[in-house]
Amino acid sequence: MSKSETADIIEKITARWPAGAVPRVKTFKVYEVDAEKKILVSDELTAVQVKDAIVPFLGKPDVLAKFPAVTVDMGAVKFVCNGAKVLRPGIVEFGQFKKGDIVVVKDQSHGKMLAVGVALEDSEAAKAMPKGYVVDNLHYISDKIWEAHKEI
Repeated sequence: MSKSETADIIEKITARWPAGAVPRVKTFKVYEVDAEKKILVSDELTAVQVKDAIVPFLGKPDVLAKFPAVTVDMGAVKFVCNGAKVLRPGIVEFGQFKKGDIVVVKDQSHGKMLAVGVALEDSEAAKAMPKGYVVDNLHYISDKIWEAHKEI
């Protein structure tokens, strides 16, 4: 990947990720998973591009810890791990986030990071909702990206 392409990706990441979550990156290697999904790997950072969104890879808990999170009950885990959007009734705990922010989804029992997505609502508005979609799930454990990363 060229320096200008790397700079464009870093600019996109820096604009959307929390302060301090983006290390200094010299260059990325790009692994295409399918037409809409890519894994971006550097020595300092692994990220996932799904369509136009760039989110952190789930295998990097130190980076994920810098993002806001929602915690889901154990009944929601199998749905989240199959790619479903995160619904309000399944959420038992909210971090602070705005609509459009990148959000990590954790399980209630172990605090394990299950998925990364984009908030469809502000956290305060979502808390007040009796039902509805809260997080659009972009990358989850055992998805194509997760499996492709094992081959890298």
